[in-house]
Amino acid sequence: MKLNFKVQPYQTVAVRSVVDCFIGQPNLSHEIYQIDPGIEKADHIGYRQTSKIADDGFRNSSIILNDAQLLQNICNVQCRQNLPISKSLISDSNCKVNLDVEMETGTGKTYCYIKTIFELNKCYGWSKFIIVVPSIAIREGVYKSLQITNEHFAQHYDGKKVRFFIYNSKQLHQLESFSSDSGINVMIINIQAFNASGKDNRRIYEELDDFQSRRPIDVISANRPILILDEPQKMEGKKTIDALAKFNPLMTLRYSATHKTTYNKVHRLDALDAYNHKLVKKIDVRGLSVKGLAGTNAYLYLERIEISKKMPLARIEIEVKQKNGIKRLTKKVTKGDNLFDLSNGLDQYRDYMVTDVNAIDDTVEFKNGNILFAGDATGDITEDTIRRLQIKETIRVHLEKEKELFSQGIKVLSLFFIDEVAKYRDYSQDDEKGIYARVFEEEYSLLVNEFINELSPDNDDYKAYLSSIESSRTHNGYFSIDKKSNRLQNPGFKVRGENAGISDDVDAYDLILKDKEKLLSFEEPTRFIFSHSALREGWDNPNVFVMCMLKHSDNTISRRQEVGRGLRLAVNQHGDRQDHPSTVHEINVLSVIVSESYKDFVSNLQREISESLSLRPRKADEAYFTGKIITIDGKAIEVTPFMAKQIYKYLLKNNYVNECDDTITKVFHQNKASGMLAPLPDQLEPYQEQILTLIDSVYSDNQLPDVSDGRKPKTNRLNGNFDRKEFQMLWHKINRKAVYKVDFDSLELIKNCVRILNKDLKVTPLQYTIENGIQMDNISDEQLKLGKGFRIKTTQTQTHHSNIHSTVRYDLIGKLAENCVLTRKTIAKILMGIESYIFDQFQQNPEHFIAEASRLIKEQMASVIIEKLSYDTINDSYNVDIFTTDQKIADMKNTISGVNKHIYDYVIVDSQGIEKDFVTELDTSKEVVVYAKLPRGFLIPTPVGDYNPDWAISFKEGSVKHIYFVAETKGSMSSLELRSIEEHKIECARKFFEKINSEIIREKVKYDVVTNYSKLMEIVNT
Repeated sequence: MKLNFKVQPYQTVAVRSVVDCFIGQPNLSHEIYQIDPGIEKADHIGYRQTSKIADDGFRNSSIILNDAQLLQNICNVQCRQNLPISKSLISDSNCKVNLDVEMETGTGKTYCYIKTIFELNKCYGWSKFIIVVPSIAIREGVYKSLQITNEHFAQHYDGKKVRFFIYNSKQLHQLESFSSDSGINVMIINIQAFNASGKDNRRIYEELDDFQSRRPIDVISANRPILILDEPQKMEGKKTIDALAKFNPLMTLRYSATHKTTYNKVHRLDALDAYNHKLVKKIDVRGLSVKGLAGTNAYLYLERIEISKKMPLARIEIEVKQKNGIKRLTKKVTKGDNLFDLSNGLDQYRDYMVTDVNAIDDTVEFKNGNILFAGDATGDITEDTIRRLQIKETIRVHLEKEKELFSQGIKVLSLFFIDEVAKYRDYSQDDEKGIYARVFEEEYSLLVNEFINELSPDNDDYKAYLSSIESSRTHNGYFSIDKKSNRLQNPGFKVRGENAGISDDVDAYDLILKDKEKLLSFEEPTRFIFSHSALREGWDNPNVFVMCMLKHSDNTISRRQEVGRGLRLAVNQHGDRQDHPSTVHEINVLSVIVSESYKDFVSNLQREISESLSLRPRKADEAYFTGKIITIDGKAIEVTPFMAKQIYKYLLKNNYVNECDDTITKVFHQNKASGMLAPLPDQLEPYQEQILTLIDSVYSDNQLPDVSDGRKPKTNRLNGNFDRKEFQMLWHKINRKAVYKVDFDSLELIKNCVRILNKDLKVTPLQYTIENGIQMDNISDEQLKLGKGFRIKTTQTQTHHSNIHSTVRYDLIGKLAENCVLTRKTIAKILMGIESYIFDQFQQNPEHFIAEASRLIKEQMASVIIEKLSYDTINDSYNVDIFTTDQKIADMKNTISGVNKHIYDYVIVDSQGIEKDFVTELDTSKEVVVYAKLPRGFLIPTPVGDYNPDWAISFKEGSVKHIYFVAETKGSMSSLELRSIEEHKIECARKFFEKINSEIIREKVKYDVVTNYSKLMEIVNT
C-alpha cells in the first residue's frame, strides 16, 4: 500500500510563514567554494601530501537582507496571523535568525518542513539543510517521511528530488557528496551524534586519518547549512546549544508543538486550532474505576449500558457458579433481574436485585442501595483483573469500530503499550506466551464469537473477514530483539533528561517503520499490536484507533504525549486521508482505554492542553482587538480603535464576554456551534468570518477539545422499518450521485451587479477618535512599564465627510478583479454602469468601497451561479452501508425514544424544539408510513460546500399528492433569516432533485424546506 499526499491549505500557510520572512532576498542559487581536500596519511618515511585536487562545493548564499528588513518581514507574517509582534530579531549563539513554527502533533509537521525546504530552494536558491532531532525514534521517522514523500514533491517541483541521508560517523564519504552536490541536500542527525561523550560521538570533532585528517564538523559547517530543529525543547542543554553553533548555520528553524524557549514565532497551529479545524482525531476515553461498595465483597464490573426498543440493558460481569468451579461471565441485565439467581446462588449477590438501569446517567441501581457507574469495578480487584478488563474493553471497542469502518475500506489498528516484554512473550513457557498474550487470545475468542452471532445478514463480508483470522495471528509484538538469541527483549532507555523513558534502539524502530504501510492493509492479519512504552515515539501509524496503557502511571510521560501517537487522521485501502469535513470526526475517533477514572484522565489531559496554550491571549477587550490585521478579499485591513470598541460592545451586549474579567463565555461557543450567534453590527458584518476567528483566538476553558466518555455513546440500531418496501423505493430514487456544472452569461452578471451596487452600495466615511488624556499623579515604575501612566479624560468620535486626498494610488479595477476573480474588462463595464454619486463614494473611503463592492459583486456571482447551475447524474450511487452502519448516540438527552415509524430505534435531533415536535407529529401521523433522519454520509455536492438534507419521508399511497418527500427543517422560511451559504445550498438541492425527478417515470420525489408538520402536509397536498 502507498500513502497518498495532497496539498493542504493549512500546511501551505505554515510553509509561507517561513518563506515570506525573506521576501526581498535575491535568488542567488548557491556560492561555489573549494572543498578542503585534506591531507593523506603519512607514508612510511613520514611524508604527507594533499590528498587530491580540491572539488567545487556549493554552499548556501548569505542572507542579503539587513536586520531591519528581516524584522519587518517577520512582523508582517506575525501581523497576518495575529501573533505577538517581535520587537527585534532574537538571536542565540548559533545564528542571527531563529524562527519558531508551532504545530500540534499529528498535523504533518515533518511534511511542512520538507515542503519548506523545497520552497526555500525554489525562491532563494538555498540547498543545504540539516534536520536535527533529539532521538533515534524521530530520526528514523523523518528518514521514512523523506522516502515516502519523495515522489509527491517531485510532481510539484518539476521532478526535483532531495538527496538525503542519516549522518553516520563511519560513512563520512556522504559528507563529500553533501558538499559537492548542487541539488537539494538534507542530512539528518540526532543530537547524540555530536553532544555525547562516546568514542563514535566524538569523531565529528576529531581530525580523522580515514577522512584525510579533516574534522567532519569543518566539512559540514563550510556549507553554511540551514538547521531545522525538530522538537527543539529537547535540545536546550548548554552542551547541545554550544555544539549546534559549530555547524555555522545560516538560520535556525524550530518546529514543535510545545516550544519551551520562544524566539521569533512566525506560525501557530496549537491543540485548539488542530481540533477545531478537524485536523486530528477526536478523543474518547474509557476509564476503569475501582470502587468499594459498603458491606459487600461481591465482584461486579459494569461494562456499559445498551439501549433497545423496550428498556435499557446493562452488561455486568459477575462471578457465576458452574460445575467446574466459579467463573467470571458477562450478563445482560435489566430492571427486575436478580444477580443472586444469575450467579446460580452465590451468597455475595443475595441483595443484588436491579431496581433501575439509567441510560442517561449510565448507572445501575440495586435494591440494597448500591449504585454502579459504567466503568466501575468492585469486589476482589487485583492488578491482573484490571489488565484483563482493559484488554477485554480494547477488543470490544476495536470490534465496534471495525464493524463501522470495514465497509469503507478503513483498517482499524489497536495499540497496547506495556512495560515488560515478559508479559507478552514469556520464554519460560512452552508456548512462549506471556500473560497478556494469553489473556488477549482468551478474551478475543469469546468476544469475536459473541460478535459474529450478533451481526446482521448484511454484514456477511465483515463476518467472513472476522472468521478468517485466528486469534493467535491477529496480534503481534514490536520490541527490541537480542541479536544473539533472536529473542524479544526490553529496550534500553534513558531514565533522566528530556528523552527519559525513550529507547534508542534503531532495529526496533526499523521494524515498526518497515511495517507501517503493511499494517494498513486488510491482507495483513495483524490488527492488535503490543509494544514497549519506551518505543512510543516510533508509532505514528494513522490507523491506530484504540490505545490501551497496560502499565503503571509514569510521571515522565504526560497524557498528552500518550494520546499524541494516535491523533493522525486515518487512511483507507487506497492510501487516501479520511478528512472530509462532514464526516472527519465521525470516522476519526481515538479511543483510549485507561486504568483510572474517565474524570481523572480527562481533567489531567485538559490541564496539560491548557498549559500548552499559555501564550494565547486571555482577554477579549478593546486593547486585544485594536491593531489586529484581518484579511478580506485578499486585502489586509487593520482593526481601528472604533472597530475594536464595536466588537467589544457586541460581545458585552450578547453575554459573550464576562464583564468582570473580559474572558469569553460558554454562551459564545454554544451559540457559534449551533449557528445561533447574534448578528454583528452592520459596519462589522462584512468582516464577520475574520472577527469570529479573532474571538476564537482568545483562550477559553470552554473551547478545550471535547474529550468524550467512550462508554456514553449508545448503538442506535436499524429496525424493520428500514426494510419496508416504501422506504427502499424512496431510497432507490434519491441515492443517485451527481456532479454539477455552471454556464452563465457575463452580460447578465454585469447587469445584475450594476443594479445591486446602485441599490445597496453604502460606504461609511472615515471616522476618527480624539482621546484627551492627562498624566496621573504619583506614578509607579510598574505603571510606567504597563503603559498606565496616563488616564483618559474624554473621548470623541468624529466623521470625516470630505474627499480623501492621498498620495496612495489605487488600482480600483485591478483590486476588484482580483477579489472577485473576474476580468478587468468585466469589472470596468460594471463600474461604468453605476450612478456617478455611487462611484463618488470611492473618494470618501477607498478601502471600504473596495471591500463592499467586492462583497456585493460576489453575492451576485453566487446568485447567478446557482441560477445557471445544473446537475448530471453519474453511474454511481450511495451504498446502503451509510444506513446499515449503526448510528452512535453521544448524548441520550438529544434523542426521542418510543418511535414506531423511524428506521432506527431512536431519533437523534439537533434541537429539542422544532425537530422534536416535527418527529412527534410524523410518528403519530396516519399518512406517514416510514421516515428517516438522513445520515451525514448522504451528501449533495454544491459550489458552496456539500449539503446534507434532514429527512426522507414516505407517505401512504393515495393519502397525499406527493408520497415521497425529502425535507429540510428550519425555524424560519425567510431567506433573510437563513444564512447565505445555507440558502445557496438549499437552492442547489432543489436543482439536484429536479434532475433526479427528470429520470423518474412515476412517483417523483418532492423536496422543500418546512417549518413544521402542518407546512409539510400543505406542500405534499399541493
